[in-house]
Amino acid sequence: MEVNSIEKGIVIDHIRAGFAMKVLEYLDVDIANDTVAVIMNAASRKYGKKDIIKIENVTDADPAALGLLDHTATVNIIENGKISRKIKLSLPQRVVNVVKCKNPRCVTSIEPSIPHVFRLVDAEREEYSCAYCDEIAKVL
Repeated sequence: MEVNSIEKGIVIDHIRAGFAMKVLEYLDVDIANDTVAVIMNAASRKYGKKDIIKIENVTDADPAALGLLDHTATVNIIENGKISRKIKLSLPQRVVNVVKCKNPRCVTSIEPSIPHVFRLVDAEREEYSCAYCDEIAKVL
């Protein structure tokens, strides 16, 4: 299998095997018009298997949101065919408008203009708490 390098864009590497499509869905990439390569279940010395996503001409991925989806991944920003910046993702301490509160009594359910703010409460279990009602949300 041959996947060419890109001149400008992002490469998201070390995605947990099987999670690439969730990451791609979150990024809201127009796969009909953007050049996208998705490699799933590739061999990895560190993880056994991994997924990789290459997106040409897109460089504005939100590291906090990507860290929420898969904190083991690495984002490489590509410019002029070379890695210009490498971002190691981690679970963000706070996320805004990435997770939605499911509590029907929460103020965010009543007032749609209020941002959905969540704080990390348990990194090991990857659980976040709504800043308004303390509802616990498990991201994945």
